[in-house]
Amino acid sequence: MTNHELQTLLALDRSTLPEDGRPEFNRLIFSRSPYLLQHSRNPVDWREWGPAAQKEAQERNLPLFVSIGYATCHWCHVMAHESFEDDEVADILNHAFVPVKVDREERPDLDEFCMAACQSLTNSGGWPLNCFLKPDGTPFYALTYLPKEPKRGMPGFLELLENIARVWQHKQEAVERNARSLMEALGQMAAAPVQTTAPDLKELADSAVATLRKIHDPRYHGFGKAPKFPMPPYLLFLLGRDNRIEQELALNTLQAMRQGGIWDQLGGGIHRYSTDQHWLVPHFEKMLYDQALVAYTALKAYALTKENRYLEMADNLLEFVLAELTAPEGGFYCGLDADSEGREGACYVWKKQELEQILGDQAAFFCQYYGVTEQGNFEEPGENVLFQALPAAEEPAAIKAAGQKLLQVRAMRQQPLRDLKVLSGWNGLMIAALARGAALTNNRRWLEAARRAATFISSALTRADGRLLRSWCGTPSTIAGFLEDYAFLGWGYLELFKAGGDAADLATAEQLCRDALHLFRTEDERLVTAGNDQEQLPLALSDNHDGVIPSGPAALVMNLVALAKCTAKPEWEKRTDEVLSSVLPSLVRQPVSGLWLLEAALKRPSQNVT
Repeated sequence: MTNHELQTLLALDRSTLPEDGRPEFNRLIFSRSPYLLQHSRNPVDWREWGPAAQKEAQERNLPLFVSIGYATCHWCHVMAHESFEDDEVADILNHAFVPVKVDREERPDLDEFCMAACQSLTNSGGWPLNCFLKPDGTPFYALTYLPKEPKRGMPGFLELLENIARVWQHKQEAVERNARSLMEALGQMAAAPVQTTAPDLKELADSAVATLRKIHDPRYHGFGKAPKFPMPPYLLFLLGRDNRIEQELALNTLQAMRQGGIWDQLGGGIHRYSTDQHWLVPHFEKMLYDQALVAYTALKAYALTKENRYLEMADNLLEFVLAELTAPEGGFYCGLDADSEGREGACYVWKKQELEQILGDQAAFFCQYYGVTEQGNFEEPGENVLFQALPAAEEPAAIKAAGQKLLQVRAMRQQPLRDLKVLSGWNGLMIAALARGAALTNNRRWLEAARRAATFISSALTRADGRLLRSWCGTPSTIAGFLEDYAFLGWGYLELFKAGGDAADLATAEQLCRDALHLFRTEDERLVTAGNDQEQLPLALSDNHDGVIPSGPAALVMNLVALAKCTAKPEWEKRTDEVLSSVLPSLVRQPVSGLWLLEAALKRPSQNVT
C-alpha cells in the first residue's frame, strides 16, 4: 500500500457502504488502523477482534483464526501477498474459520497472549503471528509466517489450514487436549513467583553483567550474532555501571550501529534490526520506539563522555522524527514501512553506476566512504546498503554535499508507507527523549516538540473521565490505554518536569502512576498489561521482561523510584517498595531479561524491599 492509497482509504466516506464492505472491500474498511486497512481489499472476510467475532464462531461452531501484525512489517506483507490475497486460501478461511485481523500496536494484550501461546508451542515468535482459538478465546495452535505452498523446508499454509479444519471437525478431543495443556503452561508462566526473601541486588546485577559480557560480540559489537537489535535496555544499564570496561561495551555498540547499514546514512534514523552480525543489512522498517530509545541512550552516552559523536547520534534521530514522523497535530506517528515498490529496502539501496551518473567526480570518494562496490552487498546484484567504510570524527563536507544530492533523487522514488497511527505510550518515549535532549543541550525546539506532543495526547487521547486511550489515527480509537501507555507517558512527563521545572508536569506524572496502580495491579500484586476496566482475556499475563523496549511493569517501577526521589513524599517510597517486593523475584532466574526493573531497584531511595 502506498501513502496515497492509505490517505484515500482514511478519507473514504463509509456511510454508504454495506456492513460487510462488499463488493470492493471487506469489514476492515470500517477500521481506522492502517494495518487493518492494508487488508481491507483481501478476499478473506476479515473481522475485527471483539464479541461479535467470538459470537459468530460459537454459533457456526468454527475456530477463530486470529492473524496479528503491524503496518510496517515486511513479513506481514509477504504473507498477505502470498496467502491473504489468494482466493484459494480465502475460501477455506471464510468457510472453515472465523478470520480475525489484529493490529498488534492497538491490542498489545492480545498480541502478548497469542505470542506467549506461540512461544510455548514452537519456542519461537514473531510477526505475522497466527493463532487458532476456540470460540471462547482459548488458543490451541499458533505459528508465525508460512508460505502458501511448502517451500525451503517449511510446510505450506494452505495445507495447514486444511489439516486444522479436519481436526476441528473430526477430532475435537485433540483440540481440547491441546487447549488445556497450553493454558496450563501459560498459567504457570503468569503465576506470581514465590520468594520469601528479597533478592540480592548486587548478585543480580553482577549476573546480568556477566551474561552481557558473554554474549557481547567483541569484533562487531552488539549482543549475540544475528539478527542484531539495538537493545537500549542493555546499553542504558551498562552506561549506568561504575566500570569503564562495562560502559565501553555500550559505547562501542553505539558507534558500530552509527557506522553500519542499520543506520540510514543519508536520511537519518535507525532501522529496526540488522539481519547479519555486522550491522550491515537491516530489516528496513523505522519504528518510533527505536528512534526514541536509541536517542535517549546516545544522550546518556554524551552526558557520560562529553563526546560530540553521541550528541550527533541523538540529534540525527530526533531530527529524523521531527521531519518524518510528526503529525501536524503534534503527536508522533508509529513508523515507516520496510517495503516500497513491492519489495524491502527499495527506497534505500544504490548501484555504483547510478551514483556515478548522479555525483560525477564526487562518486569515487563517496563510494569509498560508504563501501559501495560493483558487486553490491544486498539482495539484488549490484545493490548497496550504505555504511561508513571510512568512519570519520566529522562528516567530510564533500560527503555531506553528495548526500544532499542523493536525498533529492531518493525523494523521487516511491516512499515507504508511513503508519499514521499515534500511540500514547510510544509518544511518551519520544517525549522523554526530546525532553532529555533539551535538558542537556538547551535546545528549545526539542522541548517545544515534546510539549506539543504531550498537549496533543492530553487533549486528543484522553477521555472526559481522564482515562487514557491507546491510539489515534485522524480520530481517537475507543481502545483504552494499557500499562505501557501509562508508564511510558508518565516517563515523558517526568523528563518534561526535569527539563522545564513545571510543577504541572510532575503532578501529571503522579496522576498517571496512581491511575496505573489502580488499573493494572491485580489482587495477587502482579502488574498486568490490560486494565481491570478492559476486556479480560482467558489469562492476564504479567511480563516483567524487557525486549527492545522496557516492559510496562519495569517502566512504571522506574517512574515510582523517580517520584520517590523528586517529591520526597512517603506515598511514593511506600508504593515503590511494595511493587518492587512483588516483581523483583521474577528476575532471579535470568536477571539480564529485566535490566530496566533491576536498574530501578538499584536506584530506589529506600533499602526496605522484603
